[in-house]
Amino acid sequence: MTTRRVFVVQIAALAPCCAVWARPVRLLDNPLRVGVERALFDGGLAKRLQRAFARDAGIAVQIVPGASSGLLEALERGELDATLTHAPAIEARLKQLGLAQDGRCVAQTDFVIAGPLRGGLTRSRDATATLSQIAQRGIPFLTRNDGSGTHLAEQALWRAAGVAPTAPWYQPLDGEAGTLVLQAKARGACALIDRASLLAGGRLNRSWGVLAKGDPRLVTRFCWLRGFRSRHPAAKLFGQWIVRRQGRAVVADTPGYDPVT
Repeated sequence: MTTRRVFVVQIAALAPCCAVWARPVRLLDNPLRVGVERALFDGGLAKRLQRAFARDAGIAVQIVPGASSGLLEALERGELDATLTHAPAIEARLKQLGLAQDGRCVAQTDFVIAGPLRGGLTRSRDATATLSQIAQRGIPFLTRNDGSGTHLAEQALWRAAGVAPTAPWYQPLDGEAGTLVLQAKARGACALIDRASLLAGGRLNRSWGVLAKGDPRLVTRFCWLRGFRSRHPAAKLFGQWIVRRQGRAVVADTPGYDPVT
Protein backbone atom coordinates (compact mmCIF):
# COMPACT_ATOMS: atom_id res chain seq x y z
CA MET A 1 0.00 0.00 0.00
CA THR A 2 1.38 3.44 -0.91
CA THR A 3 0.72 6.79 0.67
CA ARG A 4 -0.99 7.82 -2.55
CA ARG A 5 -3.82 5.36 -2.19
CA VAL A 6 -7.17 7.09 -1.71
CA PHE A 7 -9.99 5.67 0.37
CA VAL A 8 -13.56 6.78 -0.27
CA VAL A 9 -16.15 6.49 2.45
CA GLN A 10 -18.91 4.06 1.62
CA ILE A 11 -22.03 6.09 2.38
CA ALA A 12 -24.29 3.06 2.58
CA ALA A 13 -22.20 1.50 5.35
CA LEU A 14 -22.31 4.63 7.50
CA ALA A 15 -25.81 6.00 6.76
CA PRO A 16 -27.57 7.96 8.06
CA CYS A 17 -24.94 9.78 10.09
CA CYS A 18 -22.42 10.14 7.31
CA ALA A 19 -24.52 11.53 4.50
CA VAL A 20 -22.55 14.78 4.76
CA TRP A 21 -19.40 13.02 3.51
CA ALA A 22 -18.70 13.60 -0.16
CA ARG A 23 -14.95 13.68 -0.73
CA PRO A 24 -12.12 11.15 -0.26
CA VAL A 25 -9.41 11.38 2.37
CA ARG A 26 -5.94 9.94 1.96
CA LEU A 27 -5.51 7.35 4.66
CA LEU A 28 -1.78 7.90 5.24
CA ASP A 29 -1.16 11.38 3.81
CA ASN A 30 -3.75 13.22 5.85
CA PRO A 31 -4.89 11.46 9.03
CA LEU A 32 -7.44 13.01 11.36
CA ARG A 33 -5.56 14.28 14.43
CA VAL A 34 -7.49 13.44 17.62
CA GLY A 35 -6.10 14.27 21.04
CA VAL A 36 -7.23 11.75 23.68
CA GLU A 37 -6.95 11.94 27.44
CA ARG A 38 -4.23 9.57 28.64
CA ALA A 39 -6.77 7.55 30.66
CA LEU A 40 -8.63 6.68 27.43
CA PHE A 41 -5.37 5.42 25.96
CA ASP A 42 -4.46 3.39 29.06
CA GLY A 43 -8.01 2.00 29.28
CA GLY A 44 -7.95 0.82 25.65
CA LEU A 45 -10.93 2.80 24.31
CA ALA A 46 -8.88 5.17 22.14
CA LYS A 47 -7.28 2.39 20.11
CA ARG A 48 -10.59 0.58 19.67
CA LEU A 49 -12.25 3.72 18.32
CA GLN A 50 -9.29 4.32 16.01
CA ARG A 51 -9.49 0.82 14.52
CA ALA A 52 -13.29 0.77 14.22
CA PHE A 53 -13.48 4.12 12.43
CA ALA A 54 -10.74 3.09 10.00
CA ARG A 55 -12.69 -0.11 9.33
CA ASP A 56 -16.06 1.61 8.86
CA ALA A 57 -14.95 4.73 7.01
CA GLY A 58 -11.52 3.92 5.55
CA ILE A 59 -10.11 7.03 7.24
CA ALA A 60 -7.00 7.06 9.40
CA VAL A 61 -7.08 8.62 12.85
CA GLN A 62 -3.83 9.74 14.42
CA ILE A 63 -4.21 9.30 18.18
CA VAL A 64 -2.36 11.91 20.25
CA PRO A 65 -2.49 10.86 23.94
CA GLY A 66 -1.92 13.46 26.61
CA ALA A 67 -3.35 15.50 29.46
CA SER A 68 -6.79 17.03 28.86
CA SER A 69 -5.70 20.60 29.65
CA GLY A 70 -2.76 20.48 27.24
CA LEU A 71 -4.80 18.78 24.52
CA LEU A 72 -7.52 21.42 24.73
CA GLU A 73 -4.89 24.16 24.44
CA ALA A 74 -3.59 22.43 21.29
CA LEU A 75 -7.16 22.24 19.95
CA GLU A 76 -7.56 25.97 20.55
CA ARG A 77 -4.35 26.66 18.60
CA GLY A 78 -5.49 24.47 15.70
CA GLU A 79 -2.82 21.81 16.25
CA LEU A 80 -5.48 19.11 16.67
CA ASP A 81 -8.67 18.50 14.71
CA ALA A 82 -10.63 17.18 17.67
CA THR A 83 -10.28 15.96 21.24
CA LEU A 84 -11.72 13.37 23.63
CA THR A 85 -11.18 14.74 27.12
CA HIS A 86 -12.67 14.97 30.60
CA ALA A 87 -12.07 18.54 31.72
CA PRO A 88 -15.59 20.05 31.87
CA ALA A 89 -14.61 23.58 32.91
CA ILE A 90 -12.03 23.97 30.13
CA GLU A 91 -14.33 22.38 27.53
CA ALA A 92 -17.15 24.75 28.49
CA ARG A 93 -14.85 27.77 28.20
CA LEU A 94 -13.74 26.84 24.68
CA LYS A 95 -17.34 26.32 23.56
CA GLN A 96 -18.42 29.61 25.11
CA LEU A 97 -15.63 31.44 23.28
CA GLY A 98 -16.54 29.75 19.99
CA LEU A 99 -13.16 28.00 19.77
CA ALA A 100 -14.65 24.49 19.77
CA GLN A 101 -17.85 23.02 18.41
CA ASP A 102 -19.95 19.86 18.23
CA GLY A 103 -19.36 19.14 21.91
CA ARG A 104 -20.93 15.87 23.03
CA CYS A 105 -20.19 13.49 25.90
CA VAL A 106 -19.68 10.00 24.49
CA ALA A 107 -18.34 7.72 27.23
CA GLN A 108 -18.70 7.42 30.97
CA THR A 109 -16.67 5.67 33.64
CA ASP A 110 -15.97 6.20 37.30
CA PHE A 111 -12.88 6.67 39.41
CA VAL A 112 -11.84 4.59 42.37
CA ILE A 113 -9.21 5.26 44.99
CA ALA A 114 -6.92 2.25 45.05
CA GLY A 115 -4.00 1.50 47.30
CA PRO A 116 -2.41 -0.81 49.89
CA LEU A 117 -4.91 -2.82 51.92
CA ARG A 118 -3.08 -2.16 55.16
CA GLY A 119 -2.09 0.71 57.42
CA GLY A 120 -5.50 1.04 59.01
CA LEU A 121 -7.30 2.23 55.89
CA THR A 122 -10.93 1.15 55.66
CA ARG A 123 -12.96 0.65 52.51
CA SER A 124 -15.54 3.36 51.96
CA ARG A 125 -18.03 4.93 49.56
CA ASP A 126 -16.87 8.38 50.72
CA ALA A 127 -13.89 9.43 48.60
CA THR A 128 -13.04 12.46 50.73
CA ALA A 129 -13.04 10.42 53.95
CA THR A 130 -10.58 8.01 52.33
CA LEU A 131 -8.32 10.84 51.22
CA SER A 132 -8.38 12.29 54.74
CA GLN A 133 -7.28 8.92 56.16
CA ILE A 134 -4.46 8.69 53.63
CA ALA A 135 -3.21 12.18 54.55
CA GLN A 136 -3.48 11.58 58.31
CA ARG A 137 -1.43 8.37 58.08
CA GLY A 138 1.06 9.72 55.54
CA ILE A 139 0.47 6.78 53.20
CA PRO A 140 2.12 7.36 49.80
CA PHE A 141 -0.26 8.80 47.19
CA LEU A 142 0.75 8.88 43.54
CA THR A 143 -0.49 11.84 41.46
CA ARG A 144 -0.33 12.47 37.72
CA ASN A 145 0.38 16.16 38.41
CA ASP A 146 0.04 16.94 34.70
CA GLY A 147 -3.24 18.79 34.15
CA SER A 148 -4.97 15.64 32.95
CA GLY A 149 -8.63 15.05 33.63
CA THR A 150 -7.62 12.57 36.32
CA HIS A 151 -5.35 15.15 37.95
CA LEU A 152 -8.05 17.84 37.82
CA ALA A 153 -10.60 15.47 39.39
CA GLU A 154 -8.11 14.47 42.07
CA GLN A 155 -7.41 18.10 42.98
CA ALA A 156 -11.14 18.78 43.30
CA LEU A 157 -11.47 15.84 45.71
CA TRP A 158 -8.56 17.04 47.86
CA ARG A 159 -10.24 20.45 48.09
CA ALA A 160 -13.53 18.82 49.05
CA ALA A 161 -11.68 16.86 51.76
CA GLY A 162 -10.08 20.05 53.08
CA VAL A 163 -6.59 18.62 52.60
CA ALA A 164 -3.55 20.21 50.95
CA PRO A 165 -1.41 17.19 49.96
CA THR A 166 2.34 17.59 50.50
CA ALA A 167 5.58 15.67 50.14
CA PRO A 168 7.02 13.29 51.14
CA TRP A 169 3.89 11.10 51.05
CA TYR A 170 2.38 12.94 48.05
CA GLN A 171 4.47 11.78 45.08
CA PRO A 172 4.48 12.54 41.33
CA LEU A 173 4.04 9.89 38.67
CA ASP A 174 7.19 8.99 36.74
CA GLY A 175 6.22 9.67 33.13
CA GLU A 176 8.75 7.12 31.85
CA ALA A 177 7.98 4.20 34.15
CA GLY A 178 4.61 2.89 32.95
CA THR A 179 0.96 3.52 33.68
CA LEU A 180 -0.45 4.97 36.87
CA VAL A 181 -1.83 1.56 37.88
CA LEU A 182 1.49 -0.25 37.44
CA GLN A 183 3.48 2.41 39.27
CA ALA A 184 1.03 2.62 42.17
CA LYS A 185 1.16 -1.17 42.59
CA ALA A 186 4.96 -1.22 42.41
CA ARG A 187 5.33 1.57 44.98
CA GLY A 188 2.58 0.32 47.26
CA ALA A 189 0.94 3.73 46.87
CA CYS A 190 -2.60 5.02 46.66
CA ALA A 191 -3.95 6.73 43.54
CA LEU A 192 -7.11 8.00 41.90
CA ILE A 193 -7.65 5.69 38.91
CA ASP A 194 -10.50 5.37 36.46
CA ARG A 195 -12.22 1.99 36.39
CA ALA A 196 -11.26 1.21 32.79
CA SER A 197 -7.55 1.83 33.42
CA LEU A 198 -7.73 -0.24 36.60
CA LEU A 199 -9.20 -3.17 34.65
CA ALA A 200 -6.57 -2.80 31.93
CA GLY A 201 -3.78 -2.75 34.53
CA GLY A 202 -4.11 -6.39 35.53
CA ARG A 203 -5.44 -8.28 38.51
CA LEU A 204 -5.74 -6.83 41.97
CA ASN A 205 -4.28 -8.78 44.88
CA ARG A 206 -4.58 -9.18 48.62
CA SER A 207 -2.13 -6.40 49.39
CA TRP A 208 -3.30 -3.75 46.89
CA GLY A 209 -6.87 -3.05 45.80
CA VAL A 210 -9.85 -0.69 45.85
CA LEU A 211 -10.25 1.52 48.92
CA ALA A 212 -13.09 3.81 47.82
CA LYS A 213 -15.72 3.46 45.10
CA GLY A 214 -19.36 4.32 44.51
CA ASP A 215 -19.15 7.98 45.51
CA PRO A 216 -21.20 10.03 42.97
CA ARG A 217 -18.31 12.50 42.85
CA LEU A 218 -16.17 9.79 41.27
CA VAL A 219 -18.24 9.59 38.07
CA THR A 220 -16.56 11.13 35.02
CA ARG A 221 -17.49 11.63 31.37
CA PHE A 222 -15.31 11.92 28.29
CA CYS A 223 -16.50 14.48 25.76
CA TRP A 224 -15.84 15.02 22.07
CA LEU A 225 -14.97 18.49 20.73
CA ARG A 226 -14.20 19.55 17.17
CA GLY A 227 -11.73 22.39 16.81
CA PHE A 228 -13.00 25.62 15.27
CA ARG A 229 -9.72 25.97 13.36
CA SER A 230 -9.81 22.42 11.96
CA ARG A 231 -10.25 22.15 8.21
CA HIS A 232 -10.01 18.37 8.03
CA PRO A 233 -13.00 17.13 5.99
CA ALA A 234 -13.44 14.06 8.23
CA ALA A 235 -13.55 15.90 11.57
CA LYS A 236 -17.32 16.35 11.57
CA LEU A 237 -17.84 12.85 10.20
CA PHE A 238 -15.93 11.24 13.07
CA GLY A 239 -17.95 13.27 15.57
CA GLN A 240 -21.18 11.99 14.03
CA TRP A 241 -19.90 8.42 13.89
CA ILE A 242 -18.78 8.31 17.51
CA VAL A 243 -22.19 9.29 18.94
CA ARG A 244 -24.23 6.99 16.67
CA ARG A 245 -24.69 3.25 16.68
CA GLN A 246 -21.21 2.28 15.46
CA GLY A 247 -19.30 4.42 17.93
CA ARG A 248 -21.61 3.62 20.86
CA ALA A 249 -21.13 -0.10 20.22
CA VAL A 250 -17.36 0.31 20.53
CA VAL A 251 -17.76 2.15 23.84
CA ALA A 252 -20.17 -0.47 25.19
CA ASP A 253 -17.82 -3.32 24.23
CA THR A 254 -14.80 -1.79 26.01
CA PRO A 255 -14.47 -2.96 29.64
CA GLY A 256 -14.93 -0.17 32.15
CA TYR A 257 -16.86 2.24 29.88
CA ASP A 258 -20.52 2.92 29.24
CA PRO A 259 -22.04 4.99 26.40
CA VAL A 260 -23.57 8.27 27.49
CA THR A 261 -27.29 8.32 26.76
